Amino acid sequence: MKTKSVEYYLSLPYTLEIIRSQAGGWVIKVKELPGCMTQADKWEDIPRFVEEAMRGWIEVALEFDDNIPEPQAVPVNQ
Repeated sequence: MKTKSVEYYLSLPYTLEIIRSQAGGWVIKVKELPGCMTQADKWEDIPRFVEEAMRGWIEVALEFDDNIPEPQAVPVNQ
């Protein structure tokens, strides 16, 4: 069985929860990946830090053959 790659998972539209920290900066959680989170002092640093956190989370999950949840399609109101 072929395992999906880190790049495959990084290409999916995961849901980010971005919260302004009381200490300054931002805390970012990837909702579908339990425990996958990061923080950034500047808004423009968020994409880089999120990718690093997700990459690390996914690499460990693949190494241990853990389940990696994929984002679910969100229905669009018509």
